[in-house]
Amino acid sequence: MPPARGDREARRKDVSEAVWRVLADKGFGGLTLRAVAAAMGVSTGMLMHYFPTKRALLTHALDLLEKHTAERPRRARPTAGLAAVRAMLLDILPLTPGDTARNRVWVGSWDLSLADDGLTADQADRYTRLRATLRPHLEAARDLGELPASADPDRLAATAVAFTHGLVVQALFDPGRFPEDEQVALLDDFLAAMAAPSRPTGDRGQGARHDRRGAP
Repeated sequence: MPPARGDREARRKDVSEAVWRVLADKGFGGLTLRAVAAAMGVSTGMLMHYFPTKRALLTHALDLLEKHTAERPRRARPTAGLAAVRAMLLDILPLTPGDTARNRVWVGSWDLSLADDGLTADQADRYTRLRATLRPHLEAARDLGELPASADPDRLAATAVAFTHGLVVQALFDPGRFPEDEQVALLDDFLAAMAAPSRPTGDRGQGARHDRRGAP
């Protein structure tokens, strides 16, 4: 007799919690059917009713990681403009032990995702959605005069994501060099540079020549 629907849903919840425990403890490199089964105290054969292949397990783990990321506590966000962009990017950085653990799992997933076309596409979609969430706030910043009138929100969203995730990687590998206050300071410097009005190339060149000459 198949399990009742409530029992099956409870079992799926148990499976997801076990997958998350293995991810948090061992990362994607240690995520196997055997490890998850051991975390649950069940046989690998039972677990294969839920994940018949390693890829099915990885797909579920990535979905679970995205769910945990979406449900994490977040900073209060101003309604519009660069202050909202700042709050959103701060939520990405590894500024707390929980943020650090989650980012470690994400970075650990990249190698596996790059080796599978379907998982690569899924990750690309996640980045597309992240850029899309930033875009309206960058548009608002431009309309509020916080960004130059010529600012391209799509390009700035891509630049902001690239900067922030680059900082994530550096902070994970060298936390002593990139503690919380340094990460925040670098993000603020980045946003300040983004907001600075652009100058004609000729003016920049003249400024550089002026500095080299040492003239007043």
